[in-house]
Amino acid sequence: MYHRILVPLDGSERAEAILSHVEDLAQHYNATLLLLQVVRLLLPGGKFERDAIIAAQVFEEQLARARAYLQQIQARLAKQGIRAEVQVVQGGTVAEILKVAEEGNVDLIAMASHGRSGLARVFYGSVTAGVIHRVDRPLLLVRSREEP
Repeated sequence: MYHRILVPLDGSERAEAILSHVEDLAQHYNATLLLLQVVRLLLPGGKFERDAIIAAQVFEEQLARARAYLQQIQARLAKQGIRAEVQVVQGGTVAEILKVAEEGNVDLIAMASHGRSGLARVFYGSVTAGVIHRVDRPLLLVRSREEP
């Protein structure tokens, strides 16, 4: 039923709440997990060329950290016999999740909702809500709650 499962992660423990669920699915269906992190490029606020150079260096460091984070999860999954691929992309989070899902021919998108509501959701936006409203394939959501 599921051959490729997209798992967007943002580096937080709350987002990782989905991992136990997709591990079970991957083992049951012999599916490949596509671990994704979207990194946003922040444009420099300074007027000087050195500001742009520093911003580019910071961005490259963010990409490297994201890749290392996902590779660490990939290695842990491999020890369980689960195939996983790593992909780090740049752009808007919702748009990139949907683009990778389409281009990666995934059967399921599995992600944790951070469970924000009210003003926190309005202020921070909701990746989950954006995906729900635009997704064209099955979506597994697990609500992740903050630790007390």
